[in-house]
Amino acid sequence: MKHFQRLILIVLILLTGVLKVAAVDFERMQSVMSQRFGAAAVPSFRDWQKLLQDNADLPAPAKIKQVNDFFNRRVKFGDDQVIWGQSDYWATPMETLGRGAGDCEDFAIAKYFTLLLLGIPDDKLRLIYVQARIGGANSSITQAHMVLAFYPEPNAEPLILDNLINDLLPASRRQDLQPVFSFNSLGLWQGVSGAQGAGGPSSLSRWQELRRRARAEGFD
Repeated sequence: MKHFQRLILIVLILLTGVLKVAAVDFERMQSVMSQRFGAAAVPSFRDWQKLLQDNADLPAPAKIKQVNDFFNRRVKFGDDQVIWGQSDYWATPMETLGRGAGDCEDFAIAKYFTLLLLGIPDDKLRLIYVQARIGGANSSITQAHMVLAFYPEPNAEPLILDNLINDLLPASRRQDLQPVFSFNSLGLWQGVSGAQGAGGPSSLSRWQELRRRARAEGFD
């Protein structure tokens, strides 16, 4: 009996990603995408849908790599003022795919929501605001930047998903990045550590507005 229960548990764990993807209303999402960005945006949406379906049953490290590669390859880096006519706009994944362009926040946000759909738990993902040294770790020139971090375990060193480089590197090997604060749908933290919370995500009004728009597109 115990063996049978353990087998059922394993099957449920393996199916988590598949069930989450299956629950996505792709038809609704595609309709929203087509109405807003035209038929030319539909192929990008279908490629994203295929990404989800093809990788639903892969282990977490493989999902992380596939999602990072997909957005780094498919989305062009651009300035919010040029793309959206605003100085600082956080785009939903559908908006980023629809435009085919985004800035660092848009890359990180699109990867975050996609990995959630693939069954990666929210507490393993953090959006991290950093100061990035331009020209390498020894450069004195910095600029604000956002990356996504994946924590295999609560206290483990995270892997960094970045639109600046394709390699998935542990945080200790990204000496060019200085964390300022990190957040997800569960909380807000100073720096990159999970040891001390710094408030709730509701303190980030732009984040709350983004999540509202993402829900309207079909992201629950």
